Amino acid sequence: MSTKVMIADDHSLVREGIKQLLEFDGSIEVISEAANGVECLEKLEKELPEVLLLDINMPEKNGLEVLEEIKRRSYDVRVLILTVHNELEYLIKAVDIGVDGYILKESESAELKRAIQTVVSGENYIQASLIPALNNRLANRDIDKDKIESLTSREMEVLVRVANGMINKEIATSLNISERTVKNHVSNIFKKIDVSDRTQAAVFAIRNNIVTLF
Repeated sequence: MSTKVMIADDHSLVREGIKQLLEFDGSIEVISEAANGVECLEKLEKELPEVLLLDINMPEKNGLEVLEEIKRRSYDVRVLILTVHNELEYLIKAVDIGVDGYILKESESAELKRAIQTVVSGENYIQASLIPALNNRLANRDIDKDKIESLTSREMEVLVRVANGMINKEIATSLNISERTVKNHVSNIFKKIDVSDRTQAAVFAIRNNIVTLF
C-alpha cells in the first residue's frame, strides 16, 4: 500500500516536481497540496496524510508556526520539513517543537523517499550532513542550561529586554526600576552567561529559546 503524503510549499512548480518524483514508482501517493500555512492547516482538518512535507518559508503562517499548531492540535501526521535552510537555528527550533524529520531540498530523490519511509515507520530522520552540528549544539546547551539556571528571575527579565534591543533607560521604565539597577543587572548577566556585550547576550538568548526569531 502506498504512503499518503501532503506537500505544503508556496511554489507550485516545486510542489509539482516533488509530486512527480515521489509518485514515480508507486510507493508514495501525494493526496493533497497547500500553498501556504493557513491552507495547510485547513486541509489537514479534512485530509488524512500519513506524512506532511512542510516547507519553512510560506506566507500567512510559516512552516515552524504550522508545526507548532499541528503539535498543539495533536494531529495524527508525521511532519518532515523539506527546506533550503541549512542554518542550525531553524533545525534546532524544529527539533524543539517536535519535528519528525528534517531534510534539505538539495537532497537526492532517493534520500527524500527514504526520509519519508523512515518517519512514517515511527522513527526520526535528520539529514546526515546536519547531525554533527546538531549534536554539538545540543551538547553545548547542557552548558548553557547551567548558565540560565544561575540567572535570577529579574535578570531573566532584563536579558529578554536586552535581546529585544531595548536600551537601559527603556528597560528601567518597563520594569519600574532605576537605570543604575539595570546597569548592575546587565553586568551580572554578562558575567553569568560569559559574554562581553549586548549582541552576544542577544545571541545567547535566541540560541537558548529565551527569545525567538520566529
